[in-house]
This record gives sequence, C-alpha cells and structure tokens, in this order.
Amino acid sequence: MAEGARRPLIAVTGPRRGGRAPRFFVALALRLAGGRPLQVGPGRSAWPAGIRGLIVTGGHDVEPVLYAEAPEVMGRYDKERDAFESFMIDEALARDLPILGICRGAQLLNVRLGGNLFQELRSRRRRTSNQRTVLPLKTLLVEEGTQLHRLLGRERTHINSLHNQGIDRLGPGLAVSGRDLDGIVQAVEAPGHDFRLGVQWHPEFLFYSGRQRRLFRALVAAARRRAA
Repeated sequence: MAEGARRPLIAVTGPRRGGRAPRFFVALALRLAGGRPLQVGPGRSAWPAGIRGLIVTGGHDVEPVLYAEAPEVMGRYDKERDAFESFMIDEALARDLPILGICRGAQLLNVRLGGNLFQELRSRRRRTSNQRTVLPLKTLLVEEGTQLHRLLGRERTHINSLHNQGIDRLGPGLAVSGRDLDGIVQAVEAPGHDFRLGVQWHPEFLFYSGRQRRLFRALVAAARRRAA
C-alpha cells in the first residue's frame, strides 16, 4: 500500500502566529493515529496537494460578520485566519473529505454550513463552571446512536473547556451529538457522511485518554478510505 493511503496526509490549520501548543498536540495525536500532519495557515492561497483530511484547531473567536450578525461582546478576532480557514473548510466540504473541527474549528464549521453562534456563554451557564481549563472537569452528555457515541463508547464522560463562544443554530446537515449539563452544544456531526465532526473541547490535550484518541483514529481511518 502506498504511503499516501497507509499514512494519509491531514491538513492542520492555525493562525499565522501563535497556537503552537494546540497544533503540536494535534500533530502528535495524528501521528499516534497513523496520519501525517501538514501544518497550514494564512498566506497559503491554494489547496495543498495530497490532502485527505482536515483538522481546524482552536483559538480566536469567530467574527460575527461571518454569520451576518453584529458584535455583542468585545471578542478576539483574526480576520486573516477566518478567511483562510473558511476557504479550507469550504474546499474540504466540496471534496467531501473527513473534517474534525476543534473548539473554534467546530464553531466555524457550523458557520460555514449556515449556522450561527452564541457570542458569549457566561450568561447561559447555570450548572457548569465558566472556568477555562485543559483538565477534564466538565461533564459531556453524549447522544445515543451518534457517531460520537460509537467512538467514545459511553453516554457520559469528562472533557476540558477553553471556549467562551458556542454553537447556537445548527447549520443544515448537522446534528447535535453531545451537550454539557446546561444543555450547551458540545459536539456536532453530519449524519450520512463518513466523518464530519465538531467538538467544543480540546481532545489533543487529552491525548493520554484512549477514548479521546479514537477521534483522531476515526479521522485517519476515513482519510485512508478517501486515499484508497
């Protein structure tokens, strides 16, 4: 089997500057899963040759103009990154490639499919903490019968939380596969597609967990099928 099929090339997006820790751990998780990461960011104007899957990493807030709304809070925006990752997601969707959106990546995937976001979550939390931490201190309730449920193998688990925005209205074709104890969306997926998943937590920082590594293995397996 050719290396491109055996160890498929996965694009990993990020900002022009910063974001080193998430991308490092995503690349590590991908290598452990049998994939080959290719780090890409703003400044690239063409789709990279040989890509068989896409991971959009976490970071800056998604600017509300992308879903035709006015800013409600003072966010941390990166227009250049928004434009680049929008291009990458749109191309991956058009090519029907496997996609994993992490935190901001899940939000932007939802936006590119026609959904919108809550610009802040603090006022919507009653049973969960606003604490931002890489430790798995938040409870995830997984919807039965979803791809996420099949991957994690349980209806309740613990995740970390580093976001202050969240998914509101779903983009067409997406379904909720996980929520927290406040009912805030924590995971979405696209039924009928091999692998199109967005998660609000950071599985790359939980790579020591076999269950979390399954997300990356499933992405690589789907990319392998595309390469073949």
